[in-house]
Amino acid sequence: MLRLKSNSCVHKTGFYGTPFAMFAVIALLFLFAMARESRADSISVVYLNRNWSLKNQNETLTVSDIILPSGVYSALYGEQVLDSWNDVDMRWIAYDNWTYTNKFMVNTTTLRNIRYKNLTLYGIDTVAEVRLNHYLLGRTDNMFVRYSYEISQFLQEENLLEIEIMSPVYAARQRANELKAQGFDVPPNCPSARYHGECHMNMLRKMQASFSWDWGLAAPSMGIWKSVALEYYDVAVIRDVDVATWKNTTHWIMDIRVFMDCAGRQNFYGELTFYAVELLKNPLIISDHVKTPISYKAPVIEFQVAFPIDEVTLWWPNGYGGQKLYPLHFTLKAWLDKRGTSLRNKIASQKSISIGFRTVELVEDPVMEGSGNTFLFKVNDKEIFMKGSNYIPSHILPEFSRDKTRIKHLLQAAKDTHQNMIRVWGGGIYESEYFYEMADSLGIMIWQDMMFACAMYPVTDSFLASVRKEVIQNAQRIAHHPSIAIFATNNENEVAIAQNWYGTVEERFKTEYRQLYIATVIHELKALEHATRPLPLVSSPSNGKESARDNYISANPQDPNYGDVHFYDIFKDGWNPSIYPRPRFASEYGFQSLPSLQTWQRTLGPEDNLADLIEHRQHHPLGMMAITPLVRIHFPLPLPEDANYLEALVYFSQISQAMATKTETELYRSLRDTEHRTMGALYWQLNDVWVAPSWSAIDYYGNYKLLHYWSKEFLAPIAITALYESKIRSLNVSLICDLFEINTDGLQVSMNIYKWSQLFPKNTTTWPVTMVPNGVHYDKVIPVDDIFQGEFTNYNSFVEFVLQRNNMALARTFYFPASFSSVQAIKDPQIQILISNVFCSSQVNVKMNSYSLTLNAKYPAIFVYIELILEKHPDIKHYKFSKNGFMMTSSSCVLHLEFEAKECVRLNAKDFKIMTVNQFMKL
Repeated sequence: MLRLKSNSCVHKTGFYGTPFAMFAVIALLFLFAMARESRADSISVVYLNRNWSLKNQNETLTVSDIILPSGVYSALYGEQVLDSWNDVDMRWIAYDNWTYTNKFMVNTTTLRNIRYKNLTLYGIDTVAEVRLNHYLLGRTDNMFVRYSYEISQFLQEENLLEIEIMSPVYAARQRANELKAQGFDVPPNCPSARYHGECHMNMLRKMQASFSWDWGLAAPSMGIWKSVALEYYDVAVIRDVDVATWKNTTHWIMDIRVFMDCAGRQNFYGELTFYAVELLKNPLIISDHVKTPISYKAPVIEFQVAFPIDEVTLWWPNGYGGQKLYPLHFTLKAWLDKRGTSLRNKIASQKSISIGFRTVELVEDPVMEGSGNTFLFKVNDKEIFMKGSNYIPSHILPEFSRDKTRIKHLLQAAKDTHQNMIRVWGGGIYESEYFYEMADSLGIMIWQDMMFACAMYPVTDSFLASVRKEVIQNAQRIAHHPSIAIFATNNENEVAIAQNWYGTVEERFKTEYRQLYIATVIHELKALEHATRPLPLVSSPSNGKESARDNYISANPQDPNYGDVHFYDIFKDGWNPSIYPRPRFASEYGFQSLPSLQTWQRTLGPEDNLADLIEHRQHHPLGMMAITPLVRIHFPLPLPEDANYLEALVYFSQISQAMATKTETELYRSLRDTEHRTMGALYWQLNDVWVAPSWSAIDYYGNYKLLHYWSKEFLAPIAITALYESKIRSLNVSLICDLFEINTDGLQVSMNIYKWSQLFPKNTTTWPVTMVPNGVHYDKVIPVDDIFQGEFTNYNSFVEFVLQRNNMALARTFYFPASFSSVQAIKDPQIQILISNVFCSSQVNVKMNSYSLTLNAKYPAIFVYIELILEKHPDIKHYKFSKNGFMMTSSSCVLHLEFEAKECVRLNAKDFKIMTVNQFMKL
């Protein structure tokens, strides 16, 4: 049955109604498809992404048949820079100059009547000269900028395009030396010696981490990391579309701006056709500029469309609702003569995007208790606790960072662990369109840093001019995505000045900071400013809007009563909640661990010593002291000379990281309804760029560390916490609920006391509880001495808290009163594994393999860790279990395994390795 419904839209000033029925959707889909077909009057775009060659400066090395995107490292050696000691051994690549060459043909006769022939370079990394037929078109110096050149006067039938890229190491050094000659120093000049990196990364507008970081290698990349295109048109081309959504009492409104490029210095006329196949029966014709010209200096068309509220489905963050996306299509006709144009002209440009209807607010109101302001996000008028992680580039080589398979794997992994926000960190890249589209579809909101991190930057005229282009181009490209929650201009540069990280006490550094971020970056972001969008943050961490009182450089940008904080402390016990701040929002925090030995073996050279390679790749200035002290507090770590030292160190480091991050995250989640009003927890970091000691939850190959497995529980929408408060020697038991609605009938908590020597609880206490929708119920404060008494001691027992309804567990957590080095009566659990079910299904180009595994044990097993031995199955790149690193307190448990492979894979019990803490203890 067809259901007729009313529809209305507003263009500039008025509303008009149109009937809307099912057959109209079908008709519009057809029109939408037709609009996207090639037309005689459409702008022609020819991509020059094939048949490139590469040579170094003295032409001793050449590579041919290169396909874009490309980089010098990858063109020569693929991803081998990530293996063995190649971060050092291949560094010579970055010290040479390299030239990309492309020979292409054009039919100049057919192009004769086309006004503009444009060469557009979407991403050149980084300092380069661009020449066509030996004529210099221009120079690039910003890998984040799109460069366009009008080439009509240089174009021939046979053409030679050359892009000569200078060594980024020497280019950065040259710029630093030029500034020093003028009496200016822009610190930090060089990274810590432990980084094995290169100096002056802040001199270039390229991925800052490519010169090294404390989690990543130095691979000073060069290349054409995005597409190169020839564009043939007569007047203008659509580059980007910005859509801001908001609502009044009756309608959702889209404020739309269509941004164009025009090669000529002449005003022009235009007509825009707007298609919204799921929202409008007919295309909307924007004819305001048929008679009134568009300025070539700021070519933009603005209009407004409205839809009744009840005809729009909202977009929600992950865990709160669906992610409805609406496709929009724009066709522009542009001409120069006021009288119109002929059909043969290349006047039609097209652009398609998808949007979601949602509102986002950053609420910074005075708190009800104490001092300071809140710092919380509201989405669709609902307070949302932002929980997630920080995202670094998915690859150290920018040309690989756009890999869709890797991006999808990482973002899906984030969704699967209930994350609703990811912070795109400021030392990497502005991510690909696919990245933001995936975030839109998965409901993962993006805290988007601009690409400045941990450094001062020059404020020369040329540098600031380049930054202005970078900011506006990238902001206009991504701002329409419903996943974009907020922009921040930099990572940790305000706190670097405030705490004098780099010897920046001179007043000029504060002046230059404000010149770069306030007068330049924030100024350019104003072009995307809208009443319904949060204002950009000047830095992270910062005191939020309060920092304006301090002219944007506060004495303490880490004030927990304002804004967001970053927190790291390797000198204290990360399992102890008392060491952590009580902030409004924790946007960065974490602990290091080592990837698995299997992962190390995949990157190890045949002559390499694993211990030496680990030491080389540990870039933390304090070396392995970033990991081992916390491990030794809680676990019986063998001595370095013992045969099982590295195996234990890897395993214990992952448990330590998972437990510390769990503790810190649970604390922040539990504080939301206290006077601290903590409303965000984004741990550092989701992913890795190579195999190394790092803060990541997922290793470079895509396999989960224990942190990622655990995060599925400690970020779950319903959770129970039992956090130790040392001052009163008690456990604070809290029940966390992120859901807008919760059935509280039949809820209860069971406190189970176990002995290390026996399966199943020896004592159980149960009590009824309630929960607060979208909030925290603070249930009990239980003295530890009331739990561990009589036959139960700190050394022979531990306790489990289970939130349940009708004997079904909804959430659980454990408390361990003593270090695992000192507990008593531990026994060998004698775990056995059985394969109970196998399933293999066909997907596109791969087979999805699924296994059900049953584990049996005779005694409690501490943090059961199971690995699939990949050496026997090289076709399997990564896999995931339903859980890992878990406490086994019953005689059997079932878990599931999934992986993709080219074929259906047959596994047996010998294909798995199981570890427990028990095996490292004196039994």
